[in-house]
Amino acid sequence: MYYLNPRLVNLERIFDQNERSSYLRLDLNENPGGLPKTIIDDALSEITPELVAEYPETAHFTKVLAKHIKATPQNICLTNGSAEAIRYVIEAYTGENGKIIGVVPSYFMFQVYSEMYGRNFVKVPYSDSLDMNIDDILKEMTDDAQLLILLNPNNPMGNVYSDEEVAKLIERAQEKQITVLIDEAYHYFYPKTFINYALSNKNVFVTRTFSKLFSMAGCRLGYVVGQPESVAMVQKLTTPHNTNVFALKIAEKVLTTNGTLDTLIDNFNQGRAYLINWLDLNNYKHAGSAGNFIFIQPKTDAEKLVEHMKSEKKILIKSYPNVGKLGDCLRVSIGEQTFMEQFTKALLELDK
Repeated sequence: MYYLNPRLVNLERIFDQNERSSYLRLDLNENPGGLPKTIIDDALSEITPELVAEYPETAHFTKVLAKHIKATPQNICLTNGSAEAIRYVIEAYTGENGKIIGVVPSYFMFQVYSEMYGRNFVKVPYSDSLDMNIDDILKEMTDDAQLLILLNPNNPMGNVYSDEEVAKLIERAQEKQITVLIDEAYHYFYPKTFINYALSNKNVFVTRTFSKLFSMAGCRLGYVVGQPESVAMVQKLTTPHNTNVFALKIAEKVLTTNGTLDTLIDNFNQGRAYLINWLDLNNYKHAGSAGNFIFIQPKTDAEKLVEHMKSEKKILIKSYPNVGKLGDCLRVSIGEQTFMEQFTKALLELDK
């Protein structure tokens, strides 16, 4: 007989990424400038008809990546973007009605996957000052909890955790036998990492992506890091050949071409410094100290500004309601200075 999974009927999903190529894209935390063309050309020069015809072989790239993060290939499972990595950790390390602890607002796919698999997602909210008190997280880390999700930095709030805070949360997790997933999608924009916990503790994972600083969102490549025996369980859930040769080739060029990562980081830092300085000079309140995004309190209506930016300036940004004491805000992705100049010029003209 016909069957439809009842969890899908009321599952909230948003698919809004069509027809964006002609715009300045500051809405989805991508790098609007992309990678240097020389990197793309160099990678594509190694793409042959035979290579495209073959299923992708991941062993070589996994060794390159392992060297970069100072791990072993056995510590890594490659995935189709970090969203797939997150999904598999939830599927492998939580059960039906299992309690998952996560801060809100955050990357919405954590909640989507929880609902999709019939898990109990327990929300830990931010304060009005956009701070996260870890005591609120610790309070939810009870004996029945199965997974704690941390983001460092967190999207969209832009907050980070200190060494002391993470150590306390990991200690409680081990005491209560709770698996920990630390999502580091925005690593490099904020360089502190907690990957050492994943490399030295059985039930701790770190997920990362090549979509953000590495500017490869169109290639769909991510990975999960953990202890070999733990990562092996995640690997069992992946589809055969779940990555592609284009992603592997381009990612390898980024990792191995001298100066590429430094240039990407420098360009971003210059753009962020320019934007924050401009906002301060023009009396705009803003929030978000880490990540490649920022909340801006507009002087006029946030939703209307988003519409005018798109229709009049060909710039895509987002609006967020009730962002603590800032109220309704713009959420803007940060890119190199030339794009921040384009955005601030438009904001000056429209927000009045």
